[in-house]
Amino acid sequence: MSKTILTVDDSPSVRGMVAFTLKGAGYTVVEAGDGADGLAKARTQSFSLVLTDQNMPKMDGLTLIKSLRGLPPYRSTPILMLTTEASDAMKSQGRAAGATGWLVKPFDPQKLLEVVRKVIG
Repeated sequence: MSKTILTVDDSPSVRGMVAFTLKGAGYTVVEAGDGADGLAKARTQSFSLVLTDQNMPKMDGLTLIKSLRGLPPYRSTPILMLTTEASDAMKSQGRAAGATGWLVKPFDPQKLLEVVRKVIG
């Protein structure tokens, strides 16, 4: 059975590229347009991994991560930030919120798949 990944980004083109890359590697992908949408989907479905942007309307990535970590099914689910934010301060906030890892946009599809395979197989 294929592993299901939730990808959360307010940019349709980024979501599309991430989904294309992951689906090509055999993963099932569910897309959300912002953190609030992502959280709603995470409450109704189980995911093997969550990939989230930081800067989004309605709910940003750090708030989404903190919210997910408060839900029992997501306490140990890998959550990766995929964002343009690359500062050490922001990465530190991400770790404090519960992010498993950090990828900077624009992303290299091979690097994305490497990291995904490392955290969920």
